[in-house]
Formats: sequence, C-alpha cells, structure tokens
Amino acid sequence: MTARVLLLLAAALPLCAQLSSQQIEALERAATRQMSAYLIPGLSVAAATGDGPIWSAAWGFADLENHVPASPHTVFRIASISKPFTAAGAMLLVEQGRLDLDAPVQDYVRFPRKQWPVTTRQLLSNQSGIRHYKGDEMNSTRHYASVQEGLEVFAADPLLHEPGTRYLYSTYGFNLAGAVVERAAGMPFDQWIRERILLPAGIHSMQPDHVHRLIPRRARGYRLSKTGILENCSLADTSNKVPGGGWLSTATALVRFARALMGGTIVTQASLDQMWAPGKLRDGKPTYYGLGWNVQNENGVFVAQHSGGQQGTTTHVLLIPSSRTAIAVLANLEGAGAIELAREFARIVQQN
Repeated sequence: MTARVLLLLAAALPLCAQLSSQQIEALERAATRQMSAYLIPGLSVAAATGDGPIWSAAWGFADLENHVPASPHTVFRIASISKPFTAAGAMLLVEQGRLDLDAPVQDYVRFPRKQWPVTTRQLLSNQSGIRHYKGDEMNSTRHYASVQEGLEVFAADPLLHEPGTRYLYSTYGFNLAGAVVERAAGMPFDQWIRERILLPAGIHSMQPDHVHRLIPRRARGYRLSKTGILENCSLADTSNKVPGGGWLSTATALVRFARALMGGTIVTQASLDQMWAPGKLRDGKPTYYGLGWNVQNENGVFVAQHSGGQQGTTTHVLLIPSSRTAIAVLANLEGAGAIELAREFARIVQQN
C-alpha cells in the first residue's frame, strides 16, 4: 500500500474538543504526515489540556485485509505503556498499607531467592537486576494461564547486577512486580487494575491482550518488510507479560488514565510524587526513570512519558502536569515513530 493511498483513507470524526480549530488542523496535518512518512496502516490519537474535553481521532485501517477502518474506539496493543498501570496498582496497595515497596518480593510471591534481595521498588524503577528478553523470547507464542505462571520464563536466572547499582530496562521485572501486586491485592492482577484504576478513571475498553478471546474492535498489527512493503507482523502471545506489556487500549483511555492520575482520582499526590521522582542509583547517578514512568525536564518543563513497541504496534503516552496536558499515540505498525508525533502534538496543544 502506498503512502498516497494511506493519505486518502477516511478519518474518523474527531470528538468534541476545546482546542482551537487551528490547533486541530495542525494536529491532523501532523498525523497525516506521520502516516505518509512511515506508511502507517492505522493511527489513533487523543489529546487534552487543562480541563477541556478530550479530542480524539483516527485514520486509516484497523485491518487492511478486511478493509476495517480505524476509529477512536479501535483497541491497539499498548506494549510497555502497560508498565505505568502496574506502578499505579502497586502504589494503591502501598497507600492501603498492604504493600511495602522496600520488602523482599518473596514476602509476597513465590520466587527463587537470588544472590541479593530484590524489592518491588527496584522492580518498578528498572534497578532490580532482573533480565530483559533474550534470544527469541519476545516472539513467544506460548499461552500462560496466569501472571505467576509467566514468571517461569526467567525465575531460575541469576540477577545481572546487584539491585540499585545499575539501570537495566526489564519487562520481566514488571512481570514480577505484577505478581507481587496480585498477591498483595488478593485478586487476579487484571481484576485489580480494572476495578481500582480503569473504572475509577472512566475506562471500560481496556483489557489484557488475550489471543483466544473475541475482542471487539481489536486492531491487526503490521510491519514493513526489508524491501519496505507492508506485511502482517509476527505472531506473539503476550500472556507472559501482562504487567509489563500485555494490554489493549484506545488512545482516549490512555488520556483518561493520565488525567485521572494528574487529578488525584487514582492515587494520592504523595504516591504520584514517588512515581515521578527521577530514579537514582546507589552512587547518585540519575536514571530518569521513576516508578513506571520515564521522567525528565524538557526545556525546563517536567514531562512524564512512556513508549511501547512490540509485534504490530508502536505507542507513546506523554504527560505535562503543569498544564494538565496528556497525549496518546497508537499505531498498528512496528517502528512508527509514535514518540516523535506525541512530542509534536504536545507542542501544538500548548500553543496559545
């Protein structure tokens, strides 16, 4: 499919917004440029600032083979944007006195003891020493019946470093954190997230990416071949990593989550301060990753954000708390530059 054809695809009508018509036109131009540049089959975006309504729109196809248009209601794999939800779920338990972030994980979950103790705080800040993927693990098609069962992939492996001494991004670390959340909550991990985070934020469409379930409006995923031709992405079953990268969502739902966080609907300001405090290693070096969020100052403005990428998807969510700005970008194509588009959206939305 050519870029020319992609640009001719009908766009879903945007929802009511308090952004100016000039801003909306600029957002639409940026989105269609991105689709043309990356040959994105389907793109869904959402943006909000201040207390205004959420603006959302979608272009292209959720399913190319069956000519199903993308819409703001299409659910995409959000990949690693799952991690902030796990962190929020943990902080709720901390507020309730049911989880100690600095206790060994074995206080809560069955997991082999390692050469050093590992805590939930270290898992959520990517300082635990738990490894990331190796070999072909990212392409796993095995189905795991539970979060606990998914730990089998890495449970026997030693830590790669002493916790707190290095930053090492690890989806498996978040899987273990999800297992801790599940045991501390006394209910399945996805149920805790749904009941205590999603529903209070007004989110009903988000759910685990279960390969066997019939999930309405689920987007198909694509990649570009080595010769630049669109093709179906590789098969993958994300049940081995629901807490670290296994949810489906709309862009609007991610913005609702962001606004609920910034508005104090989900966790207290004290918890949010912990999540958004830049991480530091034991020697004082910064990591720029808090608890489930990348955090840094960009041109003097604090930004919390997270990217996601896996088979058939590229995603990004960006928050600017000082202006209560939230941006979400979801594309059903690998390597689609979602972070670039999210940052451009942020610049447009904050223009006076």
